[in-house]
Amino acid sequence: MFDVIIAGCGPAGAMLAAELRLHDVRVLVLEREPEPASSFVRVVSLHVRSLELMAMRGLLDRLLAHGRQRPVGGVFAGIPKPAPEGLESAFLLGIPQPVVDRLLGDHAAGLGAEIRRGCAVTGFAQDDDGVTVETAGGERLRSRYLVGCDGARSTVRKLLGVGFPGEPARTFTLMGELAAGAPPGEIAAKAAEVRETTRSFDFRPFGEGVYRVVVPDAGAGTEPPTVDDFRRALHAVAGTDFGVHSPRWMSRFGDATRLVDRYRVGRVLLAGDAAHIHPPAGGQGLNLGVQDAVNLGWKLAAQVRGWAPDTLLDSYHAERHPVAADVLANTRAQGELQSGGPGPRAVRALLTELMDFPDVHRFLLEKIIATGIRYDFGAGPEPVGRRLRDVELKRGSLYDRLRRGRGLVLDRTERLSAGGWADRVDVVADPTATVDVPALLLRPDGYVAWIGDRQQELDGQLARWFGEPA
Repeated sequence: MFDVIIAGCGPAGAMLAAELRLHDVRVLVLEREPEPASSFVRVVSLHVRSLELMAMRGLLDRLLAHGRQRPVGGVFAGIPKPAPEGLESAFLLGIPQPVVDRLLGDHAAGLGAEIRRGCAVTGFAQDDDGVTVETAGGERLRSRYLVGCDGARSTVRKLLGVGFPGEPARTFTLMGELAAGAPPGEIAAKAAEVRETTRSFDFRPFGEGVYRVVVPDAGAGTEPPTVDDFRRALHAVAGTDFGVHSPRWMSRFGDATRLVDRYRVGRVLLAGDAAHIHPPAGGQGLNLGVQDAVNLGWKLAAQVRGWAPDTLLDSYHAERHPVAADVLANTRAQGELQSGGPGPRAVRALLTELMDFPDVHRFLLEKIIATGIRYDFGAGPEPVGRRLRDVELKRGSLYDRLRRGRGLVLDRTERLSAGGWADRVDVVADPTATVDVPALLLRPDGYVAWIGDRQQELDGQLARWFGEPA
């Protein structure tokens, strides 16, 4: 019997498996695809908060070696503004998604997660003691919990029967990486001309004669696109197909926007695209799923290990559902701003002017890169409920101390202890730490749960987040 079965070994599923293994939870990951995706699948952006989480788990350097850093500015609705001054982290990482999948999958397997490929979940039944999972191969597997990380067409979500309200796709877009036969100068001039009136169009060089192509698609087909589909759409929008050929990858996506009613029903939970779908404006989808996984991982591990406070696992829905709702809202807004009509163009021009105010620009940017999130932990001063930036310590950095997925007390007073929670929470006593508070408590996902200098108050918060003392 397993403690947790995860359906899907994409970024959310692999990250969740790794987070659970940090706490010795017995994990089985079932992935329907027999092999990982081709190396020529699309490039995605890892945003600031996701990069911080990777640093906390010791993965950042591995990812940086395979990606290309680019400025944070210009990610909200493609409005070309440089990053505002004072932003703590000023770059995104463009990286092929198969590389992310492979690195996170290897990370999970290296920590001891069992991953079975070519093994699709076809059914499940839960009872008071666990979940029985059925696979396409006729196996019946038993676990204490099941988590659906199986994508936008999630089998687990459909079988669970939760509501998935929202809007179906109204418009469709083609996206891909293709070679082009037209001269580069002509391509650049024509692409700039088209973007003046069609903000959802993009045709930019992507190295070695390859171009990243994004073009509205008048069709509404659900089949994978062909090169001829790209040529037809480009002719309709730009009056030329730029001589596109030899695709690396191609996809068609719609602007469907949906969010599940509940992230948890009994012993079954949902994360990543299984819980929410939205247009790719701002490139937030993969990041949202990875951040779901890190929020859920330590809480589900606490439930399995027997020390979770009564409300801890339910806080996963309470915290992440509003975050996803905000992402759906901002992608809707970005879609309108890029739709090209006279009204949206006027609003876009006004917003472009407003973004010259640094606070406005930072507010919108932090929605995309997920550094503006503040969870509702009840009454508490800043930065309670917010993530904490990395901090240099006498030995190493703060994020280095979070690699085991445990809570952490950063104590500049050198007077506090974790007491009976020392099996779940580390203490770093460092009067030189560059934080503006005497001491703070960090959850395993890097969010500040408490600030102060009194042991009694700290003990109360340790009990709130980490259960009864040993």
